[in-house]
Amino acid sequence: MIAATLSSSPSSSSSPLFRSLHRRFASSLSSGTRVFRSPALPTRVYAVSTGSIRSVRFSSCVGSKGIGIGIRASRWRSPVCFRSSTQIGTESGPLIEQFQRRIATMASEHPFKGIFTSLPKPGGGEFGKFYSLPALNDPRIDKLPYSIRILLESAIRNCDGFQVKKEDVEKIIDWVNSSPKQVEIPFKPARVLLQDFTGVPVVVDLAAMRDAMNKLGNDPNKINPLVPVDLVIDHSVQVDVARSENAVQSNMELEFQRNKERFGFLKWGSTAFRNMLVVPPGSGIVHQVNLEYLGRVVFNTDGIMYPDSVVGTDSHTTMIDGLGVAGWGVGGIEAEAAMLGQPMSMVLPGVVGFKLDGKLRDGVTATDLVLTVTQILRKHGVVGKFVEFYGDGMAQLSLADRATIANMSPEYGATMGFFPVDHVTLDYLKLTGRSDETVSMVEAYLRANKMFVDYSEPLQEKVYSSYLELNLGDVVPSLSGPKRPHDRVSLKDMKADWHSCLDSKVGFKGFAVPKEAQGKVAKFSFHGQPAELKHGSVVIAAITSCTNTSNPSVMLGAALVAKKATELGLEVKPWVKTSLAPGSGVVTKYLLQSGLQKYLNQQGFNIVGYGCTTCIGNSGDLDESVSAAISENDIVAAAVLSGNRNFEGRVHPLTRANYLASPPLVVAYALAGTVDIDFEKEPIGTGKDGKSVYFRDIWPSNAEVAQAVQSNVLPDMFKRTYEAITKGNSMWNTLEVPTGTLYQWDPKSTYIHDPPYFKNMSLDPPGPHGVKDAYCLLNFGDSITTDHISPAGSIHKDSIAAKYLLERGVDRKGFNSYGSRRGNDEVMARGTFANIRLVNKFLNGEVGPKTIHIPSGEKLYVFDAAMKYKEDGQDTIVLAGAEYGSGSSRDWAAKGPMLQGVKAVIAKSFERIHRSNLVGMGIIPLCFKAGEDADSLGLTGYERFTIDLPSSISEIRPGQDITVTTDSGKSFTCTLRFDTEVELAYFDHGGILPYVIRNLMKN
Repeated sequence: MIAATLSSSPSSSSSPLFRSLHRRFASSLSSGTRVFRSPALPTRVYAVSTGSIRSVRFSSCVGSKGIGIGIRASRWRSPVCFRSSTQIGTESGPLIEQFQRRIATMASEHPFKGIFTSLPKPGGGEFGKFYSLPALNDPRIDKLPYSIRILLESAIRNCDGFQVKKEDVEKIIDWVNSSPKQVEIPFKPARVLLQDFTGVPVVVDLAAMRDAMNKLGNDPNKINPLVPVDLVIDHSVQVDVARSENAVQSNMELEFQRNKERFGFLKWGSTAFRNMLVVPPGSGIVHQVNLEYLGRVVFNTDGIMYPDSVVGTDSHTTMIDGLGVAGWGVGGIEAEAAMLGQPMSMVLPGVVGFKLDGKLRDGVTATDLVLTVTQILRKHGVVGKFVEFYGDGMAQLSLADRATIANMSPEYGATMGFFPVDHVTLDYLKLTGRSDETVSMVEAYLRANKMFVDYSEPLQEKVYSSYLELNLGDVVPSLSGPKRPHDRVSLKDMKADWHSCLDSKVGFKGFAVPKEAQGKVAKFSFHGQPAELKHGSVVIAAITSCTNTSNPSVMLGAALVAKKATELGLEVKPWVKTSLAPGSGVVTKYLLQSGLQKYLNQQGFNIVGYGCTTCIGNSGDLDESVSAAISENDIVAAAVLSGNRNFEGRVHPLTRANYLASPPLVVAYALAGTVDIDFEKEPIGTGKDGKSVYFRDIWPSNAEVAQAVQSNVLPDMFKRTYEAITKGNSMWNTLEVPTGTLYQWDPKSTYIHDPPYFKNMSLDPPGPHGVKDAYCLLNFGDSITTDHISPAGSIHKDSIAAKYLLERGVDRKGFNSYGSRRGNDEVMARGTFANIRLVNKFLNGEVGPKTIHIPSGEKLYVFDAAMKYKEDGQDTIVLAGAEYGSGSSRDWAAKGPMLQGVKAVIAKSFERIHRSNLVGMGIIPLCFKAGEDADSLGLTGYERFTIDLPSSISEIRPGQDITVTTDSGKSFTCTLRFDTEVELAYFDHGGILPYVIRNLMKN
């Protein structure tokens, strides 16, 4: 084994660039050629052939006196730092010297080398080096919002003249003037966050890329994430068992039965890929784990310091914004690109400044605040923008309160709800077990780079795109519903609002229940006990979701409500399905420490699992007697949950009214058994002494809650929880999976399938492709969303995907959802354009997932028509109107059409992320000229379309005009929507993933 010690000295070898070299060189010590990159340099890929050396794992932890590079046979476990006693040997000296010279040359070429400076430690030595924004001496930077400064630092650090240009840096510095122009910039996040539903197809793609690399005669080990990737398995647990001491174990057993294939695949990925941490099932919710453990705030990678930033394949990745880490949700293709070192293209956003003043009144929770903020921001309009919070009121909000507000950014429509780092952030880092040295480093770096807010010092006013203000004292106890997160209702108005909803016509605030039917009572027997339901009866009460379970104040507040109610003799009716699903094991520890968990148990709020559960619709079945009473009597039943989304049909098919509320209110409504109650005037129930018990009798004061938090939420709880985070549980640990670099695909699996993206891939890029005599597969109007394009939800029994599963021995009960089968391209391709609400002009008003196969005139399912075209060797295109691909960012909205053979989409306009995803999959996006569309040009869709492109990529320019000709004699000009040189490079290679493969092979 190679062994030696590399320590810093006054020589050039002590520079952060050279230290970075050591780490990248260490990462290259395996058989064949290994790839490394320096985060201090422009993002380029280097390689060295080291001969036949055993594949090992490395980690480094930079201190002020030197660097140790250790060999680890185990997988990456800590998001922060590793130590190892084994060292690298001196035999590598000549190679190190060679690469030292190369890196020194690269450093001298960096456009911003002049601001690369050292950050000294107070007691001597240095924390590391960083790109200093103040050193630019540009007064415009002082007025930039803190969130924009993070984008600026990333652009400076990654500036290479190709992926990130100096012009991009200037756009960000000149944000005040450039943002209103909707300019695009590249952004390279520091890391990527995945959950299991969206993470499976990402790992499938990585496994397929390794196969491609192997078939082309290269080293498959080169396919590894180039930035840290954290995947938390949290979306699969359901509340099958509730109100039971063994609910956690029972639900986990069922979770493993349903998801054994998926979990086995992810467990293989956790050992096969470097730089990837997989957190096993039963550990917590991805965003709470991110907040309490994974979030770095500041990276110090081999002595190079930079702000933490993250993109995740879940929309509520924004929760980390409460910690001062810039993060938001993206689609799978973007996430894969980011983890493989590619920049994301994004519009430089406007920033709404949201000033907070005052303090919350007694009895008002963070949940009440976030529902109020959501309503305000939805009304203001913040889609595609950052929201940045500031003001004197910030000091009154705990970090958990801030995270609650940041979490619901998707509900108020913003890309981010950002809270800059201040002393509250530092205190939270200490509380959650981050070391004093780490916290000191975070504070020193952010202060030095003007990214820290110190409210004890005079603050220079920032410039924002628009301004809002809220006095925290104006916030009142609230819920949101019955069908949308931003339809806030104050607690005192709930009864009146409920009756208004019963009266109003069917809509977001209406159920159209006739007056004479509003008093209906459905009597039934619940396990031999007489029971009854009315309109508004609560049948699900769930303390769920990272939005609230990350906040000790509301969790302990809920437990205090349960304690007071129990002591007074109140009890939740047994037919109410109650559940408690914490977002991390820390919650269980402080609830047990406080002695309050037993009161939650007595009210039926036993812990059911550690995952998203009811918040994403994994609420499990209601008791058959309850379901029958609702269905047979057409009862508008209610669910009350501490989640972040309450769209009709999401929580449970039988709960038409769904209200978001704080955990204490969830307990209160469970006790009341109905949302049809005025808590100020009507009693919740009758106590053991025969007297009426009111809401005020069970509601804790802010002082009581604060005392419970201070006494019971301790740093050691976080340390103990996360020291064991990757140890898993017996079911995970005994799960047998294949080993090795390459995945052994099971041809019989209907969950995990080897995708065909790279089957015929060549060593050389195929070059640009035009479209010759293509048929129109689908002819759309405006506002076709990713919901129309991409498979989502349940698999309809009569669908093409259902037929595929039935043919492979899967019965209807085993269909599961499209979400759970995202790792199988055969299922997903069949689900593409399979939405039953699809409006296709070819069908003359008929709605559904069919189209006309033009050569034969047959009306076929879209997938069947697409396969017929492919079998005949015929290209296809899609015609569309405005805003094509709007809605949630879904990678399958681009992957599916590509697998169906679509070569181009011609639309009036595209949603930004979807256009980028089409490019990533090698599909040509074209825009009609302003004022034109298919109708104005007289196109019927029955024409055959030819799109001529130059055969050399060097002859194509971003945004150039392209002529489209048809066999009817009509021709028209479109704008080619490859918007950057990088996107043209992707197209030249047939997509972003082939581009990455060939670049890794070439280097």
